[in-house]
Amino acid sequence: MERQQHSDGPQQLDLLRVCRIGRAQGLKGEVTVRLYTDEPEYRFAPGAVLYTQGGAKEYIVERSRTFKGRWIVKLEGVDDRNASEALNGVELYGEADDPEELLDQDAWYLRDLIGLEARMADGNELGAPDGMVVGKVVDVIDGPQSLLKIRLSPALRGGGTEAGETAETTEPAEAAGTANADEAAEAVNATKATDEAASGDAPAETTALVPFVDQLVPDIDLDGGYLTLDPPGGLIPGLS
Repeated sequence: MERQQHSDGPQQLDLLRVCRIGRAQGLKGEVTVRLYTDEPEYRFAPGAVLYTQGGAKEYIVERSRTFKGRWIVKLEGVDDRNASEALNGVELYGEADDPEELLDQDAWYLRDLIGLEARMADGNELGAPDGMVVGKVVDVIDGPQSLLKIRLSPALRGGGTEAGETAETTEPAEAAGTANADEAAEAVNATKATDEAASGDAPAETTALVPFVDQLVPDIDLDGGYLTLDPPGGLIPGLS
């Protein structure tokens, strides 16, 4: 099914962040972009429509290309370096796909994961009871490697933090960009250990960061309101 990319009422659109415009590239209006989408070929196809926040302004993609792993986009009406430099820092958004179409494709948006209950997968690596409740997804940290932020169930929380209080966690830069579940998990653990060493103690944790990769998050059931986890030891406090 061909996706509709144009709309007569952008102010009524359900918009998703696609990219942030970076530096000008060359003299003819091209710009580099930082991606917030996993489908750049679709979002930057010629004729695709992108919007500023809230749909206030519309841009049409004239062309796009990649160079050394980065996307470079030319927008219609942005024809020289001055115009492209003026867009530095602007975030662009695209229309969300139809929810029914996504379900037909067994797909979802990261925002749909917020609020889902996190349970241990059947036959998980740690030998924890199948379906044991780990907690609830309270945020998705977007980036080259998306991370699920899970508020742990009371059974997994240590002492020293009031119920309902969320401990601050640091997004691990080392985890970004890796598709390997073990490397991503090790990067999360290394970051947490560094933070604890710097503070001189190990405060009770009420949240955990889980790299959003198939090996660690094998199943997602939006209708059932849960997802399953198969983490290695040490990634989630209280599980080993």
